[in-house]
Amino acid sequence: MSVKDLDLELEDDGRVTGRFDAWRNRAGFFLAPFVFLMIWLMPMPSLKPEAHSLAAIIAAVVVMWICESLPMPVTALIGAALCIFLQVADAKSVLAPFADPLIFLFIGSFILARAIFLHDLDKRLAYGVLSLKWIGAKPSRILFAFGAVTAFISGWISNTATTAMMFAIGLSIIHFLFKHEKETGIKINRNYATALMLITSFAASIGGLATPIGTPPNVIGLGFIRNLLGVEIPFFSWMLIGVPVVIFLYIFLYLYLNHLAPAGVKEIQGSAEMIARERDELGKWTRAQKSTVIAFGTAVFLWVFSGVVALVAGDASPLYKTISTRVPEAVGALTGAMLLFFLPGNAKGEKAITWSEAQKIDWGVVLLYGGGFALGVLSFQTGLAEAIGRNLTELLPLSGEFGLLVASVIVAILLSETTSNTASANMVVPVVIAIAQVQGVDPFMPALGATMAASLGFMLPVSTPCNAVVYGSGYIPLMKMIRYGILLDIAGAIVIIALVSLIAPMIR
Repeated sequence: MSVKDLDLELEDDGRVTGRFDAWRNRAGFFLAPFVFLMIWLMPMPSLKPEAHSLAAIIAAVVVMWICESLPMPVTALIGAALCIFLQVADAKSVLAPFADPLIFLFIGSFILARAIFLHDLDKRLAYGVLSLKWIGAKPSRILFAFGAVTAFISGWISNTATTAMMFAIGLSIIHFLFKHEKETGIKINRNYATALMLITSFAASIGGLATPIGTPPNVIGLGFIRNLLGVEIPFFSWMLIGVPVVIFLYIFLYLYLNHLAPAGVKEIQGSAEMIARERDELGKWTRAQKSTVIAFGTAVFLWVFSGVVALVAGDASPLYKTISTRVPEAVGALTGAMLLFFLPGNAKGEKAITWSEAQKIDWGVVLLYGGGFALGVLSFQTGLAEAIGRNLTELLPLSGEFGLLVASVIVAILLSETTSNTASANMVVPVVIAIAQVQGVDPFMPALGATMAASLGFMLPVSTPCNAVVYGSGYIPLMKMIRYGILLDIAGAIVIIALVSLIAPMIR
């Protein structure tokens, strides 16, 4: 395929996707009120009035989330307000999740991520790895290292922010490749550009599974598991499952992209020098960068220290109980974030971060978490979740702990293809817990599987902001995103089901 043909195909894909998104956005304004009224007016004698009203609210919220007619945090806030107005519960009960400890884990980790992004620590890491001699000018090694760095960074800062940063680096590599092609006449396979863009998005989504703070669905699922099941999953314990999942999925991702979309040449002369120049332009380490590393390192130490103590002394030891009670993950995140306001910045008298910069974090995700978590908790308090679980149990072909794990992973992946990963976690995890309780099986593994699977969904530009960012590059035909994405969805389901069933009992 020529470059001109590729551009025409991408232009057609963009028009089709744009028309579909516009139609989907408008449809929500009609479908949501219709669904709300239909359920609200439908006779449901088996439900309490509070549960009946909540069912109508949740249905309308889900429609609006899928259609994205309004910003998702706004929809979550509307849902919370309707719960108060229709007397599903009092204001104090409905709004309590907005002050949940996990909210402050979000806030602290987002401020740390803002400082990392602000002071170019992510770029320093990326160019530092890409300029290693082992990588050199070999395109397959560049692809591997580029995706691996993306996955690693995404474990600690937002998937979308990671994609945005690595996207710019990836584009610079692609532009260099095509410039090199014009100068030397050595043809570069256009599929390699597609692979470089896809690995940016896919590796960012995969890498977010490594830690509890890597992506919002992790924190949302942990909140439901803690509040509805009474099970705490410490930072370190999550990583015992999350890191192996990331390693297996990333290796699979790299192998099939490298096989299906090779560069067509074994070596690209000058690419190593180009990357080294970009690294050198970052200059020496600044005071603000060193301060950010100290703050971030402190937070990571506090996050994993209790897990190390549990491994050495046991989770029943007084030392572990004291540390986990007094320094939970939220306190670790806030401690690291607050250090940024004390540690020095680059200019005299300046600190590593200012409040004007810190307040630029994604408050929308914080509000979305609070609203979605409120709906999930209320569904249990009103008995709605139990009723849904009882009805769905009769329809599901799978039963038992493992069967429900398989079903929850598949449903979470399918739902995350059509709506955001955050909304998917809010919708699927509480329902999975309810179904498990009705069936009389332990909900822990199915809920954990659904939490992780909510971060998958790789087939469409609308599946996740990461996909949307790279799709806008113009190097990814829609059908290729679908074909490559479905392979990763299938592999993700298999890996999550296998590792959750093997490792989850050890952290229960």
